[in-house]
Amino acid sequence: MNKVLGIIKKEEQRQLTQLNLIPSENYTSEAVRNAVGSVLMHKYSEGNVGARYYEGNQFIDELEEYCLELVRKVFKLPEDWGANVQALSGSNANLAAYLAVLQPGDTIMGMHLPDGGHLSHGWSYEPQGGEQVAQDTFEYLGGSNKVNISAKLFNSIQYKTDPETQLLDYEKISTLAKKHKPKLLITGGTAYPRNIDYGKMKEIAESVGALYMADVAHEAGLIAGGVVPSPVGIADIVTLTTHKTLRAARGALILAPQTIIKKVNKAVLPGLQGGPFNNNIAGITVGLEEVLLPEFAEYTQKVINNAQTLCTELISRGYHPVSGWTDKHLILIDISDSGLGGRDVAQILAKADIIVNMNTIPGEKRKPNDPSGIRLGTPFVTSLGLGENEMIKIAELIDSVLELIKEKGTEAANSAELAAVKREVANLTKLFKPR
Repeated sequence: MNKVLGIIKKEEQRQLTQLNLIPSENYTSEAVRNAVGSVLMHKYSEGNVGARYYEGNQFIDELEEYCLELVRKVFKLPEDWGANVQALSGSNANLAAYLAVLQPGDTIMGMHLPDGGHLSHGWSYEPQGGEQVAQDTFEYLGGSNKVNISAKLFNSIQYKTDPETQLLDYEKISTLAKKHKPKLLITGGTAYPRNIDYGKMKEIAESVGALYMADVAHEAGLIAGGVVPSPVGIADIVTLTTHKTLRAARGALILAPQTIIKKVNKAVLPGLQGGPFNNNIAGITVGLEEVLLPEFAEYTQKVINNAQTLCTELISRGYHPVSGWTDKHLILIDISDSGLGGRDVAQILAKADIIVNMNTIPGEKRKPNDPSGIRLGTPFVTSLGLGENEMIKIAELIDSVLELIKEKGTEAANSAELAAVKREVANLTKLFKPR
Protein backbone atom coordinates (compact mmCIF):
# COMPACT_ATOMS: atom_id res chain seq x y z
CA MET A 1 0.00 0.00 0.00
CA ASN A 2 2.81 2.40 0.88
CA LYS A 3 4.33 1.81 -2.56
CA VAL A 4 1.06 2.75 -4.32
CA LEU A 5 0.51 5.79 -2.08
CA GLY A 6 4.02 6.89 -2.91
CA ILE A 7 3.33 6.63 -6.65
CA ILE A 8 0.10 8.61 -6.20
CA LYS A 9 1.97 11.34 -4.33
CA LYS A 10 4.60 11.51 -7.08
CA GLU A 11 1.91 11.82 -9.75
CA GLU A 12 0.15 14.51 -7.74
CA GLN A 13 3.42 16.42 -7.54
CA ARG A 14 4.02 15.97 -11.28
CA GLN A 15 0.61 17.40 -12.14
CA LEU A 16 1.23 20.46 -9.99
CA THR A 17 4.76 21.18 -11.22
CA GLN A 18 4.36 20.73 -14.98
CA LEU A 19 2.39 22.71 -17.55
CA ASN A 20 -0.13 20.15 -18.77
CA LEU A 21 -1.30 21.33 -22.19
CA ILE A 22 -2.87 18.05 -23.33
CA PRO A 23 -6.39 19.12 -24.35
CA SER A 24 -8.04 15.82 -23.41
CA GLU A 25 -6.97 16.04 -19.75
CA ASN A 26 -8.28 18.12 -16.88
CA TYR A 27 -7.98 18.62 -13.13
CA THR A 28 -11.07 17.71 -11.10
CA SER A 29 -12.21 19.01 -7.74
CA GLU A 30 -11.52 17.20 -4.49
CA ALA A 31 -15.25 16.46 -4.25
CA VAL A 32 -15.16 14.59 -7.59
CA ARG A 33 -12.09 12.65 -6.48
CA ASN A 34 -13.71 11.70 -3.17
CA ALA A 35 -16.80 10.38 -4.95
CA VAL A 36 -14.70 8.22 -7.28
CA GLY A 37 -12.82 6.80 -4.29
CA SER A 38 -15.99 5.94 -2.35
CA VAL A 39 -17.62 2.64 -1.28
CA LEU A 40 -19.84 2.85 -4.35
CA MET A 41 -17.11 0.90 -6.15
CA HIS A 42 -18.09 -2.18 -4.12
CA LYS A 43 -21.55 -2.63 -5.64
CA TYR A 44 -22.61 -4.55 -8.76
CA SER A 45 -25.60 -2.96 -10.49
CA GLU A 46 -26.21 -4.53 -13.89
CA GLY A 47 -29.37 -3.08 -15.39
CA ASN A 48 -31.06 0.30 -15.32
CA VAL A 49 -32.91 2.29 -12.68
CA GLY A 50 -35.62 0.10 -11.15
CA ALA A 51 -34.57 -2.97 -13.12
CA ARG A 52 -31.33 -4.34 -11.65
CA TYR A 53 -30.17 -7.95 -11.79
CA TYR A 54 -28.85 -7.87 -8.18
CA GLU A 55 -30.66 -6.79 -5.02
CA GLY A 56 -29.44 -4.00 -2.76
CA ASN A 57 -29.37 -1.32 -5.45
CA GLN A 58 -31.85 1.18 -4.01
CA PHE A 59 -29.15 3.80 -3.41
CA ILE A 60 -27.46 3.14 -6.73
CA ASP A 61 -30.85 3.75 -8.35
CA GLU A 62 -31.13 7.00 -6.42
CA LEU A 63 -27.66 8.07 -7.59
CA GLU A 64 -28.22 7.18 -11.25
CA GLU A 65 -31.65 8.82 -11.28
CA TYR A 66 -30.10 12.01 -9.91
CA CYS A 67 -27.28 11.82 -12.47
CA LEU A 68 -29.81 11.50 -15.31
CA GLU A 69 -31.71 14.49 -13.93
CA LEU A 70 -28.54 16.59 -13.95
CA VAL A 71 -27.64 15.46 -17.48
CA ARG A 72 -31.05 16.72 -18.61
CA LYS A 73 -30.42 20.13 -17.03
CA VAL A 74 -26.78 20.53 -18.05
CA PHE A 75 -27.30 19.64 -21.72
CA LYS A 76 -30.82 21.08 -21.99
CA LEU A 77 -32.29 17.86 -23.36
CA PRO A 78 -35.55 18.11 -25.31
CA GLU A 79 -38.53 16.60 -23.51
CA ASP A 80 -38.50 13.43 -25.61
CA TRP A 81 -34.75 12.81 -25.13
CA GLY A 82 -33.04 10.63 -22.56
CA ALA A 83 -29.53 9.54 -21.64
CA ASN A 84 -27.35 6.59 -20.73
CA VAL A 85 -24.65 7.32 -18.13
CA GLN A 86 -23.16 3.83 -17.83
CA ALA A 87 -20.69 3.63 -20.72
CA LEU A 88 -17.18 3.23 -19.36
CA SER A 89 -15.43 5.38 -21.99
CA GLY A 90 -16.01 7.42 -25.13
CA SER A 91 -15.08 4.54 -27.41
CA ASN A 92 -17.52 2.27 -25.55
CA ALA A 93 -20.22 4.90 -25.86
CA ASN A 94 -19.65 5.17 -29.60
CA LEU A 95 -19.73 1.41 -30.06
CA ALA A 96 -22.93 1.17 -28.01
CA ALA A 97 -24.51 3.79 -30.25
CA TYR A 98 -23.47 1.84 -33.35
CA LEU A 99 -24.84 -1.42 -31.98
CA ALA A 100 -28.11 0.30 -31.13
CA VAL A 101 -28.86 1.58 -34.63
CA LEU A 102 -26.73 -0.43 -37.07
CA GLN A 103 -26.20 -3.97 -38.29
CA PRO A 104 -22.73 -5.45 -38.95
CA GLY A 105 -21.63 -4.54 -42.46
CA ASP A 106 -23.58 -1.27 -42.58
CA THR A 107 -21.74 1.77 -43.94
CA ILE A 108 -20.62 4.49 -41.55
CA MET A 109 -19.00 7.77 -42.55
CA GLY A 110 -16.77 9.76 -40.20
CA MET A 111 -13.79 12.08 -40.22
CA HIS A 112 -10.37 10.92 -41.44
CA LEU A 113 -8.22 10.12 -38.39
CA PRO A 114 -5.07 12.07 -39.47
CA ASP A 115 -7.27 15.10 -40.19
CA GLY A 116 -8.64 15.14 -36.66
CA GLY A 117 -11.09 12.23 -36.41
CA HIS A 118 -11.11 9.37 -33.90
CA LEU A 119 -10.14 5.69 -33.99
CA SER A 120 -13.64 4.66 -32.96
CA HIS A 121 -15.15 6.24 -36.09
CA GLY A 122 -13.89 3.40 -38.28
CA TRP A 123 -10.14 3.74 -38.76
CA SER A 124 -8.16 1.38 -41.00
CA TYR A 125 -5.04 1.79 -43.13
CA GLU A 126 -2.56 -0.07 -45.33
CA PRO A 127 0.20 -1.68 -43.20
CA GLN A 128 2.94 -0.36 -45.49
CA GLY A 129 1.77 3.17 -44.85
CA GLY A 130 0.19 3.72 -48.27
CA GLU A 131 -3.30 5.19 -48.41
CA GLN A 132 -6.01 3.55 -50.48
CA VAL A 133 -7.81 6.62 -51.78
CA ALA A 134 -10.23 7.41 -54.54
CA GLN A 135 -9.34 9.81 -57.34
CA ASP A 136 -10.85 12.55 -55.26
CA THR A 137 -8.37 12.68 -52.36
CA PHE A 138 -11.14 14.05 -50.14
CA GLU A 139 -12.46 10.48 -50.00
CA TYR A 140 -10.65 7.89 -47.85
CA LEU A 141 -11.63 4.25 -48.30
CA GLY A 142 -9.33 2.83 -45.66
CA GLY A 143 -7.06 -0.17 -45.91
CA SER A 144 -6.66 -3.81 -45.03
CA ASN A 145 -5.40 -3.18 -41.49
CA LYS A 146 -8.66 -2.55 -39.64
CA VAL A 147 -7.36 -1.03 -36.45
CA ASN A 148 -10.55 -0.42 -34.50
CA ILE A 149 -13.51 -2.73 -33.92
CA SER A 150 -15.68 -0.13 -35.66
CA ALA A 151 -13.73 -0.77 -38.88
CA LYS A 152 -13.97 -4.53 -38.38
CA LEU A 153 -17.75 -4.49 -37.86
CA PHE A 154 -18.77 -1.81 -40.34
CA ASN A 155 -17.92 -0.57 -43.82
CA SER A 156 -16.10 2.66 -43.02
CA ILE A 157 -15.80 5.64 -45.37
CA GLN A 158 -13.94 8.72 -44.15
CA TYR A 159 -14.03 12.32 -45.29
CA LYS A 160 -11.00 14.59 -45.11
CA THR A 161 -10.66 18.31 -44.54
CA ASP A 162 -10.05 20.68 -47.43
CA PRO A 163 -6.30 20.50 -48.24
CA GLU A 164 -6.04 24.29 -48.57
CA THR A 165 -8.13 25.56 -45.66
CA GLN A 166 -7.94 22.44 -43.44
CA LEU A 167 -11.62 23.02 -42.73
CA LEU A 168 -14.59 20.74 -43.26
CA ASP A 169 -16.07 21.13 -46.76
CA TYR A 170 -19.77 20.43 -46.33
CA GLU A 171 -20.49 20.32 -50.05
CA LYS A 172 -17.89 17.60 -50.55
CA ILE A 173 -19.15 15.71 -47.51
CA SER A 174 -22.63 15.85 -49.06
CA THR A 175 -21.32 14.53 -52.38
CA LEU A 176 -19.51 11.71 -50.62
CA ALA A 177 -22.61 10.82 -48.59
CA LYS A 178 -24.75 10.66 -51.73
CA LYS A 179 -22.17 8.37 -53.34
CA HIS A 180 -21.83 5.90 -50.45
CA LYS A 181 -25.21 6.31 -48.70
CA PRO A 182 -24.06 5.61 -45.14
CA LYS A 183 -26.51 4.45 -42.50
CA LEU A 184 -24.74 6.68 -39.97
CA LEU A 185 -22.91 9.99 -40.50
CA ILE A 186 -20.46 10.90 -37.72
CA THR A 187 -18.78 14.16 -36.73
CA GLY A 188 -16.25 14.96 -34.06
CA GLY A 189 -12.85 13.68 -33.14
CA THR A 190 -9.68 14.46 -31.28
CA ALA A 191 -7.94 17.26 -33.14
CA TYR A 192 -10.33 19.44 -35.14
CA PRO A 193 -9.95 22.92 -33.63
CA ARG A 194 -12.97 24.55 -35.24
CA ASN A 195 -16.71 24.50 -34.56
CA ILE A 196 -18.82 22.09 -36.63
CA ASP A 197 -22.04 23.14 -38.34
CA TYR A 198 -24.33 20.51 -36.82
CA GLY A 199 -27.33 21.75 -38.77
CA LYS A 200 -25.59 21.22 -42.11
CA MET A 201 -24.42 17.76 -41.10
CA LYS A 202 -27.95 16.84 -40.10
CA GLU A 203 -29.22 18.03 -43.50
CA ILE A 204 -26.60 15.89 -45.26
CA ALA A 205 -27.58 12.85 -43.21
CA GLU A 206 -31.27 13.35 -43.89
CA SER A 207 -30.63 13.76 -47.62
CA VAL A 208 -29.36 10.18 -47.83
CA GLY A 209 -31.64 8.62 -45.22
CA ALA A 210 -28.86 8.34 -42.62
CA LEU A 211 -28.84 8.95 -38.90
CA TYR A 212 -26.44 11.60 -37.64
CA MET A 213 -24.21 11.11 -34.58
CA ALA A 214 -22.21 13.99 -33.08
CA ASP A 215 -19.27 12.87 -30.94
CA VAL A 216 -18.52 15.88 -28.74
CA ALA A 217 -16.10 14.20 -26.35
CA HIS A 218 -13.77 17.20 -26.45
CA GLU A 219 -16.33 19.99 -26.52
CA ALA A 220 -18.78 18.63 -23.92
CA GLY A 221 -17.83 21.06 -21.17
CA LEU A 222 -17.75 24.00 -23.57
CA ILE A 223 -21.24 23.05 -24.74
CA ALA A 224 -22.44 22.75 -21.15
CA GLY A 225 -20.93 26.17 -20.42
CA GLY A 226 -22.75 27.68 -23.40
CA VAL A 227 -19.62 28.95 -25.13
CA VAL A 228 -19.77 26.76 -28.27
CA PRO A 229 -22.78 25.43 -30.24
CA SER A 230 -24.61 22.30 -29.12
CA PRO A 231 -25.79 19.41 -31.35
CA VAL A 232 -28.42 18.34 -28.79
CA GLY A 233 -31.81 18.38 -30.47
CA ILE A 234 -30.16 18.49 -33.90
CA ALA A 235 -28.21 15.24 -34.14
CA ASP A 236 -29.97 11.89 -33.70
CA ILE A 237 -27.34 10.75 -31.19
CA VAL A 238 -24.80 12.71 -29.16
CA THR A 239 -21.90 10.96 -27.42
CA LEU A 240 -19.41 12.56 -25.08
CA THR A 241 -16.80 11.89 -22.45
CA THR A 242 -17.05 13.45 -19.02
CA HIS A 243 -13.42 13.99 -18.03
CA LYS A 244 -12.15 16.47 -20.62
CA THR A 245 -13.64 19.96 -20.75
CA LEU A 246 -16.63 18.79 -18.64
CA ARG A 247 -14.17 18.37 -15.74
CA ALA A 248 -15.93 15.44 -14.07
CA ALA A 249 -14.88 11.83 -13.40
CA ARG A 250 -13.86 9.52 -16.24
CA GLY A 251 -16.77 8.05 -18.17
CA ALA A 252 -19.13 8.79 -21.02
CA LEU A 253 -22.70 9.81 -21.78
CA ILE A 254 -25.00 8.95 -24.66
CA LEU A 255 -27.83 11.39 -25.41
CA ALA A 256 -30.66 10.70 -27.84
CA PRO A 257 -34.43 10.54 -28.25
CA GLN A 258 -35.97 7.96 -25.91
CA THR A 259 -36.72 5.62 -28.82
CA ILE A 260 -32.97 5.34 -29.47
CA ILE A 261 -31.94 5.39 -25.80
CA LYS A 262 -34.00 2.25 -25.18
CA LYS A 263 -31.88 0.51 -27.83
CA VAL A 264 -28.70 2.08 -26.43
CA ASN A 265 -29.46 0.73 -22.95
CA LYS A 266 -29.61 -2.79 -24.37
CA ALA A 267 -26.45 -2.20 -26.41
CA VAL A 268 -24.59 -1.19 -23.23
CA LEU A 269 -26.00 -4.12 -21.21
CA PRO A 270 -25.97 -6.93 -22.18
CA GLY A 271 -24.43 -5.91 -25.50
CA LEU A 272 -21.05 -4.59 -24.37
CA GLN A 273 -20.45 -4.59 -20.65
CA GLY A 274 -21.64 -5.86 -17.28
CA GLY A 275 -21.96 -3.71 -14.21
CA PRO A 276 -21.34 0.03 -14.54
CA PHE A 277 -18.71 1.75 -12.41
CA ASN A 278 -20.97 3.32 -9.78
CA ASN A 279 -18.13 5.28 -8.19
CA ASN A 280 -17.36 6.90 -11.54
CA ILE A 281 -21.03 7.71 -12.05
CA ALA A 282 -20.90 9.40 -8.64
CA GLY A 283 -17.87 11.41 -9.75
CA ILE A 284 -19.68 12.37 -12.95
CA THR A 285 -22.71 13.42 -10.92
CA VAL A 286 -20.65 15.65 -8.64
CA GLY A 287 -18.99 17.15 -11.70
CA LEU A 288 -22.39 17.88 -13.23
CA GLU A 289 -23.45 19.62 -10.02
CA GLU A 290 -20.41 21.86 -10.43
CA VAL A 291 -21.31 22.56 -14.07
CA LEU A 292 -24.57 24.13 -12.89
CA LEU A 293 -22.67 26.68 -10.77
CA PRO A 294 -22.15 30.13 -12.37
CA GLU A 295 -18.37 29.80 -12.16
CA PHE A 296 -18.35 26.88 -14.58
CA ALA A 297 -19.57 29.04 -17.48
CA GLU A 298 -16.87 31.55 -16.54
CA TYR A 299 -14.32 28.73 -16.55
CA THR A 300 -15.27 27.54 -20.04
CA GLN A 301 -15.01 31.06 -21.43
CA LYS A 302 -11.56 31.35 -19.86
CA VAL A 303 -10.56 28.05 -21.50
CA ILE A 304 -11.39 29.49 -24.92
CA ASN A 305 -9.86 32.88 -24.17
CA ASN A 306 -6.66 31.17 -23.04
CA ALA A 307 -6.55 28.94 -26.12
CA GLN A 308 -7.09 31.85 -28.47
CA THR A 309 -4.48 33.97 -26.71
CA LEU A 310 -2.00 31.10 -26.91
CA CYS A 311 -2.86 30.63 -30.58
CA THR A 312 -2.44 34.33 -31.33
CA GLU A 313 0.94 34.39 -29.63
CA LEU A 314 2.16 31.32 -31.50
CA ILE A 315 1.01 32.82 -34.82
CA SER A 316 2.88 36.03 -34.01
CA ARG A 317 6.01 33.91 -33.58
CA GLY A 318 5.64 32.36 -37.03
CA TYR A 319 3.84 29.11 -36.23
CA HIS A 320 1.04 27.70 -38.33
CA PRO A 321 -1.93 26.32 -36.41
CA VAL A 322 -4.01 23.83 -38.39
CA SER A 323 -6.95 25.69 -40.03
CA GLY A 324 -5.30 28.97 -39.00
CA TRP A 325 -7.17 29.36 -35.72
CA THR A 326 -9.06 27.70 -32.87
CA ASP A 327 -12.70 28.12 -31.89
CA LYS A 328 -12.37 26.09 -28.73
CA HIS A 329 -9.84 24.59 -26.31
CA LEU A 330 -7.24 22.96 -28.54
CA ILE A 331 -4.56 23.99 -30.98
CA LEU A 332 -2.75 21.81 -33.50
CA ILE A 333 0.66 23.07 -34.60
CA ASP A 334 2.62 21.94 -37.67
CA ILE A 335 6.21 21.54 -36.47
CA SER A 336 7.55 19.88 -39.63
CA ASP A 337 10.05 22.72 -40.17
CA SER A 338 11.69 22.01 -36.81
CA GLY A 339 13.73 19.19 -38.32
CA LEU A 340 12.24 16.64 -35.91
CA GLY A 341 8.97 14.72 -35.75
CA GLY A 342 6.23 15.24 -33.21
CA ARG A 343 7.44 12.45 -30.93
CA ASP A 344 10.89 13.95 -30.37
CA VAL A 345 9.51 17.47 -30.04
CA ALA A 346 6.92 16.39 -27.44
CA GLN A 347 9.56 14.48 -25.49
CA ILE A 348 11.98 17.42 -25.47
CA LEU A 349 9.22 19.79 -24.36
CA ALA A 350 8.39 17.31 -21.58
CA LYS A 351 11.99 17.53 -20.34
CA ALA A 352 11.25 21.22 -19.81
CA ASP A 353 8.02 20.26 -17.95
CA ILE A 354 5.79 21.41 -20.84
CA ILE A 355 3.44 18.52 -21.56
CA VAL A 356 1.91 18.26 -25.04
CA ASN A 357 1.25 15.28 -27.29
CA MET A 358 2.45 14.41 -30.77
CA ASN A 359 -0.36 14.45 -33.33
CA THR A 360 -1.03 13.90 -37.01
CA ILE A 361 -2.04 16.88 -39.14
CA PRO A 362 -4.12 17.08 -42.35
CA GLY A 363 -2.08 15.84 -45.30
CA GLU A 364 0.20 13.95 -42.92
CA LYS A 365 3.33 12.61 -44.63
CA ARG A 366 5.04 11.06 -41.61
CA LYS A 367 4.21 7.87 -39.69
CA PRO A 368 1.49 8.05 -36.99
CA ASN A 369 4.00 7.20 -34.23
CA ASP A 370 6.14 10.20 -35.17
CA PRO A 371 3.85 12.66 -36.97
CA SER A 372 4.27 16.25 -38.12
CA GLY A 373 2.31 18.01 -35.42
CA ILE A 374 1.88 18.62 -31.73
CA ARG A 375 -1.46 19.14 -30.01
CA LEU A 376 -1.92 21.49 -27.09
CA GLY A 377 -4.86 22.85 -25.15
CA THR A 378 -5.89 24.88 -22.13
CA PRO A 379 -8.46 23.00 -19.95
CA PHE A 380 -5.98 21.72 -17.34
CA VAL A 381 -3.95 24.89 -16.80
CA THR A 382 -7.14 26.99 -16.78
CA SER A 383 -8.60 24.76 -14.04
CA LEU A 384 -5.47 25.47 -12.00
CA GLY A 385 -5.86 29.22 -12.31
CA LEU A 386 -3.64 30.35 -15.19
CA GLY A 387 -4.93 33.15 -17.42
CA GLU A 388 -4.17 35.00 -20.62
CA ASN A 389 -0.99 36.65 -19.31
CA GLU A 390 0.40 33.22 -18.52
CA MET A 391 -0.56 31.99 -22.00
CA ILE A 392 1.67 34.68 -23.48
CA LYS A 393 4.53 33.40 -21.36
CA ILE A 394 3.79 29.77 -22.29
CA ALA A 395 3.92 30.67 -25.99
CA GLU A 396 7.29 32.32 -25.40
CA LEU A 397 8.60 29.20 -23.64
CA ILE A 398 7.34 26.84 -26.34
CA ASP A 399 8.90 29.03 -29.00
CA SER A 400 12.23 29.09 -27.19
CA VAL A 401 12.27 25.27 -27.01
CA LEU A 402 11.33 24.86 -30.67
CA GLU A 403 14.02 27.34 -31.72
CA LEU A 404 16.48 25.40 -29.60
CA ILE A 405 15.41 22.19 -31.36
CA LYS A 406 16.00 23.80 -34.76
CA GLU A 407 19.49 24.75 -33.64
CA LYS A 408 20.55 21.60 -31.78
CA GLY A 409 18.17 18.83 -32.80
CA THR A 410 17.80 16.06 -30.22
CA GLU A 411 20.81 17.45 -28.34
CA ALA A 412 18.47 20.20 -27.13
CA ALA A 413 17.10 17.70 -24.60
CA ASN A 414 20.20 17.91 -22.43
CA SER A 415 21.13 21.54 -22.99
CA ALA A 416 21.60 24.27 -20.40
CA GLU A 417 19.10 26.38 -22.33
CA LEU A 418 16.38 23.74 -21.85
CA ALA A 419 17.17 23.57 -18.14
CA ALA A 420 16.63 27.34 -18.00
CA VAL A 421 13.20 26.94 -19.62
CA LYS A 422 12.34 24.30 -17.02
CA ARG A 423 13.16 26.78 -14.26
CA GLU A 424 10.83 29.33 -15.83
CA VAL A 425 8.07 26.69 -15.99
CA ALA A 426 8.59 26.11 -12.26
CA ASN A 427 7.92 29.81 -11.63
CA LEU A 428 4.65 29.56 -13.60
CA THR A 429 3.41 26.45 -11.82
CA LYS A 430 3.87 28.17 -8.47
CA LEU A 431 0.76 30.16 -9.49
CA PHE A 432 -1.35 26.98 -9.62
CA LYS A 433 -4.36 26.90 -7.29
CA PRO A 434 -5.34 23.22 -6.81
CA ARG A 435 -9.09 22.63 -6.69
